[in-house]
Parts: sequence; structure tokens; C-alpha cells
Amino acid sequence: MKAIWITRKGGPEVLELRDTPDPIPAPGEVLIRVKAAGLNRSDIYSRQSNSYGNDRPEIPGLEISGTIVSCGENVSRWHPGDAVCALITGGGYAEYAAVPAGQCLPIPNGWTIEEAASLPETVLTVWSNVWITAKLRAGEHLLVHGGSSGIGTTAIQLAVAMGNPVYTTAGTDEKCRWCESLGAARAVNYRSEDFESVLKDAGIDVILDMTGGDFTPKNLRLLRQDGRLVFINAMRGKEATIDLPGIMSKRLVITGSMLKPRSAAFKAELTADVEKQVWPLIARGALRPLIYASFPLDRVAEAQQLMESNAHRGKILLLVS
Repeated sequence: MKAIWITRKGGPEVLELRDTPDPIPAPGEVLIRVKAAGLNRSDIYSRQSNSYGNDRPEIPGLEISGTIVSCGENVSRWHPGDAVCALITGGGYAEYAAVPAGQCLPIPNGWTIEEAASLPETVLTVWSNVWITAKLRAGEHLLVHGGSSGIGTTAIQLAVAMGNPVYTTAGTDEKCRWCESLGAARAVNYRSEDFESVLKDAGIDVILDMTGGDFTPKNLRLLRQDGRLVFINAMRGKEATIDLPGIMSKRLVITGSMLKPRSAAFKAELTADVEKQVWPLIARGALRPLIYASFPLDRVAEAQQLMESNAHRGKILLLVS
């Protein structure tokens, strides 16, 4: 098969299309002929650094869609010919991928196979962090930083579907108005406005944050009593100053997570919960495909450069086969 390899740490030029042996599904796995793969920031970090403790050549890609071609032992639900999307732990930028069966999901009604590649990593990340970890309750207010990203647009649409007022930040006025068209009550251009001042009366209960750094003190001041701040990235810096008495007085909870390193058992349990809780919402149209651009596999460097530029809105896909 053809696959994209990160040959060494560096810029997009280190991505190389190579002939690679087809994977063989182990017991409990399925082999998927990949139709499309979704791009995520984690793919960029895998290329740039060994933040996950891996400095060996690897095939990036955390979410795919396609058709099952074979099943390993002890797989009962899925069969050859089934169209699925799936969360994986790398290996998505390839023509075939072996995936634990518990991490596969059916293609939602009304979505194409290609569009469904944009779902697994974003939906599972948002559901895990906002509704499971932060326990966002009915009527509570959510703030999502990076509202025009794949994670951001997913969080906005899910919050609207669940009946939660949602606020967001983005880097241009155009992106802000687009976020509001998706249902955000207010989107703040963090480059031209102070989001803390704008949202000081919004009554924020939960914040999903991919920024970190200097946004952190503002986030903590914005949160109401018993508020929860969940980190999923630190794009503005890994260090921040926090007001400990302020945290104690408001009984705030600060936490964070990375989905990629979690166990297959955890991911299977999370996938099952998402299929039960979120897939019916998607089938009713609560989430719609927001694909900004699609690239063939051999233009992966261009696709990652677009993601790094932050010029996109929504998801970027690689069309594999």
C-alpha cells in the first residue's frame, strides 16, 4: 500500500509517500480500506516533536473513514463491506489501516464516507472532555476557544443540540461571524478584543481550552462558582500564572487530557458512549459536515501547511482512495 511517513522531525518536507506492507488485522481488529483521513493538530506535533515519546518514523493520522475489507478473530459486529469511520492511534495517512473493532462507528445518515472522516477524533474529544470530564449540565454556559477549528465547530454544534448556550473565540471577524452562524451566542475576535471584558457577564460554567498560556488567568476569572476548565492543548504556551486563592474561593476545577495515548479499552468505551448519545443527534442534523478543503494523499505537505496557517475553518481532509 501507499502511506505517508514522518521520516524525521521537522517541517512538511519530512513527509514522504512510501510503499509499505499492508497491515494485518490482529484478533479484535478490522482492516479498513481508507477512503479519507481527517487532519488534526496532533499530526503536526507528531511531525515536529517527540512530545508523545516517539522519535521513530511513523505514519500519522488519528481518524479515518472507509470500507472494511477483512476482520480479525473475535470480531462479531463488523463484516467485510461495512462502511465505517474510526478513531485510530496513528496510521491514518495510508491506503489501509488495522483498527480495534471497538473504535469503529457507522457512517451517519446523510453523511458521505469522505465527510465522516472528520468526525471520530473531534467528536470523541469534545464529548469526553465537555460532557464526561467537565460534566456540562443542562442550561450551563460553555466557552470554547478556537471556535472555527474542527474541535471548536464540533463543540459549538453539540452544545446547541444539547441546549447549552455556547460562546467562543476566533482570530478574525469573518471566523467569528461564521461561528455565530453555527449557533454560538457570541464569538469574540481575540486579536482585536479582550474576550474577558466582552464575556465578563456571560456566566461561564465550563471552558474547553486549546490555548493555555496567557489566556489561562482570564479563563479562571471568567468562570462562575464551581466552574471547570479543561485543557486539550496549549497553543499559546505551556506555562501560566494562576491565582490560587481565586480558584479556592470559587471552587474551580482545572483538568486536561490527551486522547491519543489512552488505552484501546478506554477508547472503545468512549466510542460506544458517543454512538449512543451523539450519533442520534448527528442523524437528526445537529451536526453538519464542515469540510474546508480536501487534498489527495500525495499533497499532504500542502494540507498540513494549510492547517498550520490557521486560515481554514472546519476540517481538512486527505482523500486516500
